[in-house]
Amino acid sequence: MNIAIIPARGGSKRIPRKNIKEFCGKLMIAYSIEAAKKSGCFERIIVSTDDIEIASVAKQYGAEVPFIRPDDISDDYATTLDVIAHAITELNLPKNTNVCCIYATAPLISSLKISEGLEIFNSSVLDYVFSATEFSYPIQRAFKLSSNGTVEMFQPELFNHRSQDLEKAYHDAGQFYWGKVSAFLGHKPFFGSNSKPIILSNTQVQDIDSKDDWIKAELMFELINAEK
Repeated sequence: MNIAIIPARGGSKRIPRKNIKEFCGKLMIAYSIEAAKKSGCFERIIVSTDDIEIASVAKQYGAEVPFIRPDDISDDYATTLDVIAHAITELNLPKNTNVCCIYATAPLISSLKISEGLEIFNSSVLDYVFSATEFSYPIQRAFKLSSNGTVEMFQPELFNHRSQDLEKAYHDAGQFYWGKVSAFLGHKPFFGSNSKPIILSNTQVQDIDSKDDWIKAELMFELINAEK
């Protein structure tokens, strides 16, 4: 059995109510619910929320909200693993259930990538399969600011290396995480030695934590859909 769990708390600080804020003509959470439905992977699509309005919107788009998340895992300190472990326990899911955590603020998410992630997950003995993308610039060239405003490289010994000679680095795309019930309940880290990424292009990924991020995501969404 495959279950999608979408965490969507109501207390977003930097972009208030962003889970149900309108994004390119549709409420944000709708993109995640609709991608989960379109993938054809799931017997159930669950939204975990502490917010009655978000619960109502989720139901309108075809998700289930069988419980209201308690306050102690709905604040700024609650982790994704806390939320998914709570949902698994509330739903009393069998140990052989495949769980996919899908973020509610991922309007560029692809139903095809969700299903591809499941194929990879089922073909190996893994804790997780998650979406990732390559850093667009060599992280070895990163620098930090000192207290007086001057700069200092993290790896100055690599300054003169050609970009093509530097090892590629990747980061979480913040879209979905296929995992075993035991991995979520055991709070195993997503980025461990028993996890595999499904690599997305940079044009398929945009984290949305600020107003600038929101604008970038809208521009990317419009461009992708114009090309289609």
